[in-house]
Amino acid sequence: MKIVDSRWRGKGKGTLLFNNIFSIVPAVMMGVSETVKSYEIIIVARFIVGICAGLSSNVVPMYLGEIAPKNLRGATGIMPQLFITIGILSAQVLGIRSILGTSTGWPLMLGLTGIPAAIELLLLPLFPESPRYMLIQRGDEKTAKRGLQRLRGWDDVDEELLEMHLEDQSEKAEGRLSVLSLLSQRSLRWQLVSIVIMNMGQQLSGINAIYYYADSIYANAGVRETDIQYVTVGTGAVNVIMTLAAVFIVEASGRRLLLLLGFGLCCGACGMLTVALTLQENITWMPYISIASVIIYVTGHAIGPSPIPYVVTTEMFRQSARPSAFMVAGSVHWLSNFTVGLIFPFLESGLGSYSFVIFSFICLLTLIYIWLLVPETKSKTFLEICQMFARRNKVEIKLGDLPTNDSKGSLEDLVRVTTF
Repeated sequence: MKIVDSRWRGKGKGTLLFNNIFSIVPAVMMGVSETVKSYEIIIVARFIVGICAGLSSNVVPMYLGEIAPKNLRGATGIMPQLFITIGILSAQVLGIRSILGTSTGWPLMLGLTGIPAAIELLLLPLFPESPRYMLIQRGDEKTAKRGLQRLRGWDDVDEELLEMHLEDQSEKAEGRLSVLSLLSQRSLRWQLVSIVIMNMGQQLSGINAIYYYADSIYANAGVRETDIQYVTVGTGAVNVIMTLAAVFIVEASGRRLLLLLGFGLCCGACGMLTVALTLQENITWMPYISIASVIIYVTGHAIGPSPIPYVVTTEMFRQSARPSAFMVAGSVHWLSNFTVGLIFPFLESGLGSYSFVIFSFICLLTLIYIWLLVPETKSKTFLEICQMFARRNKVEIKLGDLPTNDSKGSLEDLVRVTTF
């Protein structure tokens, strides 16, 4: 579910507070479903949770990207994906048959999903609204300055405010962009193509197919059926550890390197998995290669394809275009996710192990695109990133004047601003 009403665009904090309704209410519904003996309640609750997931996957990285300093924007942008992996691991642990994975324990497990939303509902009001949103879209510089001072922990935030003013001036000619106007903007053409390719590559690379196939891979390797759940938890732990590693290295290595490395590992792992699954009937140790392939794939996806597209989507667009860009990216993400879930059983039935060749090829194509056309964005302002794309988009750059803060000698040269 990726529909975000235009009234909520940019209002990151308000949208997230409102969105908790779509988590807490279905959690209660699923928790009581067994008591009232109604599977229909679960179906409705899952639909509502889909709305929550759609809003959260758009707004959380956008809000964090806007409030983060540019030198920590990558690490901050990966945090939502880190907590997603922690949530998956928690569900895998709680789903163990000796814990809540029983005929009586599952309603409680589903009901627990409302706890994080309740915590957010209590704590998020203590945080400021995005200063960038308050200054650029609301024109409230005093509130924006107070918010920046709270977030940074010091009073001198004039340099960041000036950068926001520059961005504000640069996009006044465009105004706030809807999805339709975003698609027609020549100045944003390659940014839009890039986020579409990366989000398609993220899901069409086969991550859900790998998890779908994992249990049979573990069984073929000789893992007892009762122990497969523990191996699955181990795979989830690898996912968490590697995503955590990405948090610490993204500002040093950059976004581009992690994307290339991640898609490269996924491409190789899918190829290796195809060979291993094909030969496992003839070579006794091949099932272990299959397990290694799954672990390598999860490692590669965790450091690049899973978290980085959200970071890059935040960085490639300025304030007026960012909400619409996230709507496009999110729609592509979930449509691709749905496509893989829908067609993979048929692919697996028709092609067997060779279905992973398709995923390997998609990873390779995405890697080539990133190598040729996606620039490095770390430690750059949003305006600097837009200027990087200006030449590729072949747009004419116009110049306009903006008064500077005389108390900042180092910023006196920033008196002109680009407007596409």
